[in-house]
Amino acid sequence: MVRTVLVLTDDTDRTASRVTAELALRGVPVVRLDATDFPVKVSMSAEISTGGSWSGTLSDPETGSELVRLADVGSVYYRRPTQFTLPEGMSRAEQVFAYGEARRGFGGVLQALERARWVNDPASAARAEYKPVQLAAAAAVGLRVPRTLITNDPERAYGWAKQLDRPIVYKPLAGIWHADEGQIRIIYTSPITNPDDLRDPAIKRTAQLFQEQVPKRHEARAIVVGDQVFAVAIDAASDRGRTDWRSDYDSLSYRVIDLPADVRTRLVDLHRRLGLAFGAVDLILDTSGHWVFLETNQSGEWGWLAAETGIGVAGALADLLTQESNT
Repeated sequence: MVRTVLVLTDDTDRTASRVTAELALRGVPVVRLDATDFPVKVSMSAEISTGGSWSGTLSDPETGSELVRLADVGSVYYRRPTQFTLPEGMSRAEQVFAYGEARRGFGGVLQALERARWVNDPASAARAEYKPVQLAAAAAVGLRVPRTLITNDPERAYGWAKQLDRPIVYKPLAGIWHADEGQIRIIYTSPITNPDDLRDPAIKRTAQLFQEQVPKRHEARAIVVGDQVFAVAIDAASDRGRTDWRSDYDSLSYRVIDLPADVRTRLVDLHRRLGLAFGAVDLILDTSGHWVFLETNQSGEWGWLAAETGIGVAGALADLLTQESNT
């Protein structure tokens, strides 16, 4: 019996649609939901007793029709679900309480599905969002990482930069997208051209990440799916794109490359160490010919690279999602 793949992501996720289309071509049953659908558009009933596991259904509360039986879920493709949408008319205190109950109840039951394979496990994915954790794990498996400082001490930052005596950059620890009074602002990797700027007292306000600026031939994104690695070189034709390719997509060109075997092996080892089945890794090929690890994103994008180069990530993910879980 072919078991159901449950896809948890938002409605606009076209990258996930590549995987669901591949699964559909193989005749694999797929149910696609978003956390925001619970509890208004999706209801859950689940039960457990001594010696058993969670059983029950996810249903449409308006029609009562069954969306999926929990026992039928063979794997969960956990991409980028959005926040729960609660019923209208609740006070702020009621919303806070109800949201916590939804996360622990709806989310907890799904994570307790012992026979389901997760890509990726939410707990491991949440831990891997911490860049210090990633960098430590990458160094532990033998990947090269940039010399990095995290501090809120301006004098320590200044002294480190002076001792390093080479170009450095600032990077946000929480990704590039940030809310600012009703607007979304983007914070790209930013060169620090004057070390004296690091003496700014504002640095004391929170943790800051500074790295050596790695001299690069080009960058690459490597998509790790289980023990497979798909790599695409990213060449930038503008100064902005060379500093942070995400800032100037129009200047980019792409080509499929083969990473050295030792780098591929270490990337797979890194994701196993982090408890991830999938990761989108950003790398630099430096001017000395060494590959340098920057970060991995547990829900990183690859759809546009597949469109540009034809890399077979969707098929690899479909293979992984239809394997029997070892748990």
